Amino acid sequence: MEVVSRQTVFGGTLRFLRHDSRATGTPMVFSIFVPPGAGPFPVLYWLSGLTCTANNFNEKAGAYRVAAELGLVIVAPDTSPRGAEVADDPAYDLGQGAGFYVDATEAPWAPHFRMESYVTDELIGVAEAEAPGSGARSIFGHSMGGHGALTLAMRHPGLYRSVSAFAPIASPSSCPWGRTAFAAYLGPDESLWSAHDASLLMAAGKARDLGAILVDQGLADGFLAEQLQPDKLVLAADVGGAALTLRRQAGYDHSYYFIQSFMEDHLAFHAERLSAR
Repeated sequence: MEVVSRQTVFGGTLRFLRHDSRATGTPMVFSIFVPPGAGPFPVLYWLSGLTCTANNFNEKAGAYRVAAELGLVIVAPDTSPRGAEVADDPAYDLGQGAGFYVDATEAPWAPHFRMESYVTDELIGVAEAEAPGSGARSIFGHSMGGHGALTLAMRHPGLYRSVSAFAPIASPSSCPWGRTAFAAYLGPDESLWSAHDASLLMAAGKARDLGAILVDQGLADGFLAEQLQPDKLVLAADVGGAALTLRRQAGYDHSYYFIQSFMEDHLAFHAERLSAR
């Protein structure tokens, strides 16, 4: 484990760490914020969106004052494997920076694009070895990362105590971003895509045991109708019996200004559930 950088933030410690990943076969970077105090602390995992790295959340989300007050460890990984030997595409919505939190099965992506395995298994092991964790963990994310948070929580029951999302890609099987990624990473058989589609998983009852789910969506988001489709998530929750709260926020777009504005709400939402026995 290589310490790339270390900062003191609101009395806690923020480190960027690099390690050789067995899941992706590449070096991977993640950040970890540990609040002040002796612990043990619950761990909250953040998944970022298209084109982001492990830096975006740390530089723009404004989360650490509240995380320090609430006693939350926050871990933010990169969005994909990277490197000269890793497959890529000139489009921003495929390849490096666009892992979509799935394990690719198709060439040339399969050798390295194993972000589901990385986030739900390897990252937990290496990150929670770096902080005095309580064993309780939750997950949240934005856009592609909101898709990842919702689907991984539903696909791995019991792994996370709570889940929330900012402007998630609610139905990747039916939007351009998701269809591009799923066709490349998972192949042309669309019947296989449903296992990674938040709306379809929710409609199938996979979120019934997750408890309350919080989603915030800006109504001035330029991607709202074509790419994000939050109404499909609402319909799926009704069908599948999920306890979804979708808050539609007038005037807010897709940016980190939107995320900053409601970050405290999401941290408090998770802290309450992470502290429950």
